[in-house]
Amino acid sequence: MALSSLGDDVGRRGVWVEVSGPQDSAASEGRDSGPAVRSDTESSAAADETAANAQADGPSQADGAASAPGAAASSSGGEDSGSATGSGAPPTRRRKRKQRSFWRELPILVAVALLLAVVIKTFAIQAFWIPSGSMENTLEINDRVLVNKIVYHTRPIHRGDIVVFNGDGSWDPGTIPVTGNIFQQFGSGFASMFGFGHPGDILIKRVIGIPGDHVACCDAQGRVTVNGVPLNEGTYLYPGSAPSLARFNITVPPGRLWVMGDNRYYSDDSRDHMGDPGGGTIPVSAVIGRAFIIIWPPSRWRILPIPATFQQPALTAAAATGSAGGDDAVVAAQARPTVQTVPLVLGFAGAIPLTWLQRRARTRAVRRRRRGRDGRSSPPEPADPPRV
Repeated sequence: MALSSLGDDVGRRGVWVEVSGPQDSAASEGRDSGPAVRSDTESSAAADETAANAQADGPSQADGAASAPGAAASSSGGEDSGSATGSGAPPTRRRKRKQRSFWRELPILVAVALLLAVVIKTFAIQAFWIPSGSMENTLEINDRVLVNKIVYHTRPIHRGDIVVFNGDGSWDPGTIPVTGNIFQQFGSGFASMFGFGHPGDILIKRVIGIPGDHVACCDAQGRVTVNGVPLNEGTYLYPGSAPSLARFNITVPPGRLWVMGDNRYYSDDSRDHMGDPGGGTIPVSAVIGRAFIIIWPPSRWRILPIPATFQQPALTAAAATGSAGGDDAVVAAQARPTVQTVPLVLGFAGAIPLTWLQRRARTRAVRRRRRGRDGRSSPPEPADPPRV
């Protein structure tokens, strides 16, 4: 009864009781006494038993342990390959894409450059070639000058300016040129850019009298006078050239200019066209722009300023009208449009940053669309499993 109740009590409490026999006692004593010395036979038998137990119990664990590093390596390799793929295309593919992008955008660059060149040539700056010597030594044969077309939209024409103008209708037969609206000017500039249209008889001279000025030659010292004020022209006249061999006395009509060349012996200018409409003067509307710099050849590079003699305050005084005579002239100071290198260079210089900016903006827009598309298509990351 005692044993039975004890067993029941032990079973209920879940306590395991190990009943040791004589062998177990001996093994226990052996363990307590220290390390046991086994024979070779016993060692080999124990090793065989251990291997058998490992084969019976451990395949799944061993395979799991072995597969875990492999899975980790595979996962790592997948991440590496994924990151490599996600970082972009291979170098060869990238290079091909860049080449295709360059050839695709080259026509856009050329078109923008040509458009800017036409705009610059028509409304801002144009280069002209000097084929004659009537403006020597200020301008020599084969000089290239830049003409500013904007300046007279911001200020009036000044005495002493070197102007390029169209002689049609004033000194030459034809109709006086009309500027036209902005679209007509652009169309004319586009046509002349590629050698079409009628450029007219383009001339270059120095402005001596502006509207309302009384211009005469000569005073007691043989000088040209404007509003009774003598001009000291030694700084820009051709060496040894007299101010004028012809006598004239004229008041410049409204909207017109009196112009003369710096080489007075060989200049076909207002003095030689006093019998033409306007009494030798030219219309302000015929002026294309102001020549302000010599750009070629490099040895001739210099700015073309207004001479100091035209800065005299007395030139603004009123003057009386008169009549004039004439004199023979032999050379007209012409200015011919050159190959439009300067507008083209400026056009490409402006087109390159514009093309780069629009390409950068387009690239950013594509990247934003890709990010938005990737964010919508990628599934949410799975949450970590709950820990037990």
